[in-house]
Amino acid sequence: MQTPPRAEGGRNGAFFATMAVFAVLWLVGGCARPTPEQALRRDLSALQAAIEARDAAGLRDFLADDFVGNDGLDRDGARRMATILFMRNRDIGTTLGPLDITVQGEHATVRCAVVLTGGDGGLLPRSGSVYNVTSGWRMQDGAWKMTSLAWTP
Repeated sequence: MQTPPRAEGGRNGAFFATMAVFAVLWLVGGCARPTPEQALRRDLSALQAAIEARDAAGLRDFLADDFVGNDGLDRDGARRMATILFMRNRDIGTTLGPLDITVQGEHATVRCAVVLTGGDGGLLPRSGSVYNVTSGWRMQDGAWKMTSLAWTP
């Protein structure tokens, strides 16, 4: 006596075919390179994390060798200034306003408002300031490096 074909086999085949399609899409999506703006946003988040971790060396890694800030601040001066601020404040907080990013080839400009807070670990920050910030960036060896930074209170 012959057993009738099982209907579940068709459903299992469709299930596995669907899962295979999802797996291929996931792999292709995972291999896709981020757009320059996505990569810059990722690097800005990592820079923000370095500041909040009070990591002056990590912050310096985001600065191009020819970095220039307010009043002629250079790369090493920025690291020294960050070190002093980190020594004065046990806790550092950064909140970025909406980012206005313009990418042109291997160069980019980012404009935003930044709220910086610093304190000694208490419930409220000891100090806080809001700055309007404009930064220039350049793609260098596959990573974005900050070339300039201008800020006004």
